[in-house]
Amino acid sequence: MCCSIAKRRRLFLDENRLPENSWESFFQFFSFWAIYSRDNLLNHVLDAIPRGLKRDEWLQALPRALVAGFVKTDKQFQSKGLMSGTTATFVIVDRWTVTVASVGDSRCILDTPDGVVSVLTVDHRLEENTEERERVTASGGEVGRLNVIGGPEIGPLRCWPGGLCLSRSIGDMDVGEFIVPIPYVKQVKLSDRGGRLIIASDGIWDALSSEHAAESCRRLPSELAARQVVKEALRTRGLKDDTTCVVVDIVRPDNSLPPPSPPQKTHSKLRSLLYKAKFRGSANKLSKKLSAVGIVEELFEEGSAMLAERLGNDETAGSSTSGLFTCAVCQVDLAASEGVPVHAGSIFSTGSKPWQGPFLCVACRDKKDAMEGKRPSGIKVI
Repeated sequence: MCCSIAKRRRLFLDENRLPENSWESFFQFFSFWAIYSRDNLLNHVLDAIPRGLKRDEWLQALPRALVAGFVKTDKQFQSKGLMSGTTATFVIVDRWTVTVASVGDSRCILDTPDGVVSVLTVDHRLEENTEERERVTASGGEVGRLNVIGGPEIGPLRCWPGGLCLSRSIGDMDVGEFIVPIPYVKQVKLSDRGGRLIIASDGIWDALSSEHAAESCRRLPSELAARQVVKEALRTRGLKDDTTCVVVDIVRPDNSLPPPSPPQKTHSKLRSLLYKAKFRGSANKLSKKLSAVGIVEELFEEGSAMLAERLGNDETAGSSTSGLFTCAVCQVDLAASEGVPVHAGSIFSTGSKPWQGPFLCVACRDKKDAMEGKRPSGIKVI
């Protein structure tokens, strides 16, 4: 675990864990209260995944569980009356499958052995993200630059009250519930040749492009590579603020030889492009073909800020072994009369039924409505 001061409101923190079944989890958080997220977010995500799943089923359940885990962490965070907040980039590596969930403006990139750089996160900066600006204003927030009395507007676009320049984070109750904790999630499967993940705070990306960061540390071991990226950012920008970096190499075991290279064809340059595909019944056959030619397969991508969309439709979701229903976010048991379908009253519920899950407890339903600007959250800041 390493910590360093990042900004006035934030502290940067990252942690590298190795849970059971070789699931590697990497966290990046900003703000003093990042410690709370570090201590709770992983468990909240794992609690939202049904027990007894096979590996492929577990990976398919992970994107929805990440949404539930982020929202639960935010809900508990705010119930303590804390006015600060934290961004988060959460990465899970399971063999060749990489799943990334993020809120805020830290970034995770993938550098493949072919030298193709892919961004696995989305920056939630109001200045750069038009869709997020529209969502915030539609939910009741005000977006504008800092206005000094008697002077011109200065600085990046911010959300008022509070003056936060991001549209998604964990916490930040002083700004408003339209600053949502619902993460952008992307899941990809690497080829057997592996790749390198570079996870860094916004100070790095303010100084370096994704390609520049990747190029600056190639052919270096991961620890030296992380230092080199920070060094390059400092050389370019000259500031030490928010310049923390973690580099993770995903490689074959030392005792395993890579497969022979396939014969070259005239269209070999296209093999470095990302191949986009949702989960399908023939995913295993497709994965083997893609792995053989060194292509990264995109398994899942979703960035909607609407909780009903992200939790999906599932008649069995929310059922527990006790025969009761459970809240899809906070995992508390619900009597049949207590659960509120996540799609109830939603404009996205055209294909759902009143009895169809997943279900929310009353408190999580209130939070969902507050994030959509339908009502106050009911959580008061002390």
